[in-house]
Amino acid sequence: MTLKQTDHSIPRISLSQLSHKTFVDRFQRQGFPVIVSDLVNTNLDWDLDYLCQELDSYEFLLRYYGSDRYKQDKREWTSIGSGVQIKRLPFRDYAKLLRNHEAHEHDIYLAKCPLTNTPLAEEQTLQDIAQKLKQLGFIKPASAPNLWIGPGGHIECLHYDPTDGVLIQLHGTKRLILFPPSQTANLYPYPIHTHLRYGLKLRCWFSQVYPDTPNLEVFPRFRNALSHKYEILLNPGEALYIPAGWWHEVTALGNEMVCSVNQFWGVYPIRRSITTWNRWRAFLGSFCAIPYTLLSLLVAVCKGRGREKIKEITQML
Repeated sequence: MTLKQTDHSIPRISLSQLSHKTFVDRFQRQGFPVIVSDLVNTNLDWDLDYLCQELDSYEFLLRYYGSDRYKQDKREWTSIGSGVQIKRLPFRDYAKLLRNHEAHEHDIYLAKCPLTNTPLAEEQTLQDIAQKLKQLGFIKPASAPNLWIGPGGHIECLHYDPTDGVLIQLHGTKRLILFPPSQTANLYPYPIHTHLRYGLKLRCWFSQVYPDTPNLEVFPRFRNALSHKYEILLNPGEALYIPAGWWHEVTALGNEMVCSVNQFWGVYPIRRSITTWNRWRAFLGSFCAIPYTLLSLLVAVCKGRGREKIKEITQML
């Protein structure tokens, strides 16, 4: 079956041609994405050899998605994102899994790991990025810079974030599919009450649809979303501004390792932070997760696993 869709484009603008006023007026204030084509000096490649040199024995939490996850109907999932099985490993051990392609086979992903207190925290590339983002008007971070490393072929499935974000590509290429917040109903997000049963393991800011292979009998309104679909390739040295509430699915291309850094930011102006319904959906979902989270923590404490459970909850947050 052929799906009809309208071709849209997201502006790709050189940093030298993007003033603070232009960025704020055209993109931040309007809540519309933009690709900054030369935010990063590409002379330094964050390839696997460089990352091993810098990170070596530093430990990270890895997500074990499993090889069969994306063959399943999402309505049958009981975990998603940071709610999936996790394991802590030194970076050098993860690098071995990437080199021998075991990470590819089992879809093992280093995701959303803060770079604070790592050897890369003071790395010159990150300092340069921070300075350039500040010039554009990013002054209220909602997180530290986060490291994302994974095998080619990995998919971070369709979801949105309640804060603004900047995704910076440092090695390899990523394909992104995006939809504006206006299409939320057509993308069939998990219901808010899902959190009452699963806590933060399953989240209302994820879609139940596979955008490349949708089941239109189950999700018929997805047809309407296709006329609002955007698709881009994010190459090394480029950065994508993703406003709060914008749906995006991210696929690592190629057969080797792909590396990015992202950072979340406060939503500006205040009007947009208040009127974006997707933000309220996420907050309500997190509120609904409190009873499940507290109960699971109490059970873990009774079993002598309290400290382990707190680490698990912290990772999901």
